[in-house]
Amino acid sequence: MAPGLPVFRESLRRLASSAVGLVYPPTCVACGAATGQPHALCAACWSGLRLIERPYCERLGTPFALDLGIGGLISPGAIAEPPVFGRARAVAIYDGTARDLVHRLKYGDRLDLARTMARMMAAAGSELLEEAELILPVPLHGLRLWRRCFNQSALLAREIGRRSGKPCDLQALARVKATRPQVGLTRHQRAENLQGAFRVTDSGRARIAGRRLLLIDDVTTTGATGNAAARVLLRAGAAGVDLLTFATVTRDGL
Repeated sequence: MAPGLPVFRESLRRLASSAVGLVYPPTCVACGAATGQPHALCAACWSGLRLIERPYCERLGTPFALDLGIGGLISPGAIAEPPVFGRARAVAIYDGTARDLVHRLKYGDRLDLARTMARMMAAAGSELLEEAELILPVPLHGLRLWRRCFNQSALLAREIGRRSGKPCDLQALARVKATRPQVGLTRHQRAENLQGAFRVTDSGRARIAGRRLLLIDDVTTTGATGNAAARVLLRAGAAGVDLLTFATVTRDGL
């Protein structure tokens, strides 16, 4: 390669990017307002995110109302009903901007949002990513995938894998039961609805055996989906399963 060629290519790329920015100024991925950089949120939408920061439950990743100044705390909910997965982390509480982004990605065919959401998820789940050896999305049943044409969890998982450099496996875990929608179901009904829903594929069994897995989904509601998937993965030989989502629903019903 000729000396200075990489520098020339980078200069050309920046020039092209600047030209595109002049013609198509960057806008907020949520509301369309002007922003300083592409694939970002404007100030108003950013303020509508209830970001999850410590102190939070080390198992469920849900925030505590008060900072007791003690690290490594486990919430009463996690003690009463310990999750099957090891740890869960999320970017924000499922309301406001977070809920809008999830709905637009899943139901509004805004596939471009996966890039922004995955970047935030990678930051929120950095400790999980550091230990993970393989990234897996929560799969959709074939019929639902055919209707929707894409799996939002797979889009997020691929982007997180690309950003982190960790391998992403879209085929190791399959959804073999066409469950009814979880919306409106109680915690017990959700768990019952997901019984037998997941299976580790024959080809995927060897790829997950003895490895720490990071399961990716868009939202954690009661944890039933994460529990059902983690249970199957652990039974198939995974060393551990953690869960990373963009948003989580808290016990106060938000």
